[in-house]
Amino acid sequence: MIRVLLVDDDALVRSGLRMMLAGAPGLEVVAEAADGSEVLGAVDLHRPDVVLMDIRMPRLDGIAASRLLASQPSPPAVIVLTTFDADELVLRALQAGAAGFLLKDTPPAEIVRAIELVHGGDGMLSPTVTRRLISMVAGDSDAGARTEQARDRLATLSPRERDVALAVGSGKSNPRSPQRCTSPSRRSRAMSPVSSRSSRSTTASRSPCWCRPRASPS
Repeated sequence: MIRVLLVDDDALVRSGLRMMLAGAPGLEVVAEAADGSEVLGAVDLHRPDVVLMDIRMPRLDGIAASRLLASQPSPPAVIVLTTFDADELVLRALQAGAAGFLLKDTPPAEIVRAIELVHGGDGMLSPTVTRRLISMVAGDSDAGARTEQARDRLATLSPRERDVALAVGSGKSNPRSPQRCTSPSRRSRAMSPVSSRSSRSTTASRSPCWCRPRASPS
């Protein structure tokens, strides 16, 4: 029997996971925790084999909690289960010792399979995450072309428009002073070279099928 600890600050998610895993043979949810700060105590008390860990939690996030667990003798395997798939989070979770990284829209059967795999000493990543890691390792063959295209577009801008584009590209809010480019058409032109270089690693909130509220019968 594989003993599982659920760590998520959302009670609805924990409840959905518990109900989903209750139907899986060979798995037992032995405890829940609502924050990463509760993980060490729960592990000491309940001795789980696998921890399903959320990332964003109010006091101690899942990456820091995973790092704490990895420093303990004979720690349980950790699977990060989150709605966020930004490249930085994936890498930080794996560097912290996580054996798996799944998105919360992963089908229940795949979550069960991931628990079985990491318990056996293997790793498990969502297909989307795997593809992105492969792309990061292999290198982006289009990056050079996109950079050159952005450089060409910047060259067509006026000094004011270029200032706006560079400010937005560095993460600053769009300048609104009269000395800056303020017309919608110019702002659109100034934004275009930045958007061509922007990262595709923006996060999207996903609602897992196993914790969506059921619609009331009509």
